[in-house]
Amino acid sequence: MSPATGGAAPAPVGIVLVSHSAALATAAADLARGLACGGGDLAPVLPAGGTPDGGLGTSSELICEAAKAVDRGAGVALLVDLGSAVLTVKALLAEGDELPEGSRLVDAPFVEGAVAALVTASAGGDLDAVAAAASEAYAYRKE
Repeated sequence: MSPATGGAAPAPVGIVLVSHSAALATAAADLARGLACGGGDLAPVLPAGGTPDGGLGTSSELICEAAKAVDRGAGVALLVDLGSAVLTVKALLAEGDELPEGSRLVDAPFVEGAVAALVTASAGGDLDAVAAAASEAYAYRKE
């Protein structure tokens, strides 16, 4: 229940981490969950890495399955690692009916963006806020 409204909390934005490597996508999702855990409920986040046979590459099928699994009606943020992952997600978005309504490719660094997206989604941010937080991770300085 939302204390301010007395109603149910709004549905969270779902997050899908698309990588050429299943291990990398899974590790990034695990890291984001571990760092975002603040005692509250986490927004749904799933990896979609590699090919269905376990090889390196991207899979429309795995991306769509993950997006549908994390969709709660508030949109799905898709973060990608590089190259053909970007092209695959763009193609799925262009088709219009493969991904849940409100799915968005987010231009963000893969790891830092995943953490920022999950923290923001878990705090109740809408899709615009989640995308902005993930994208702002480009500005994180490491020096």
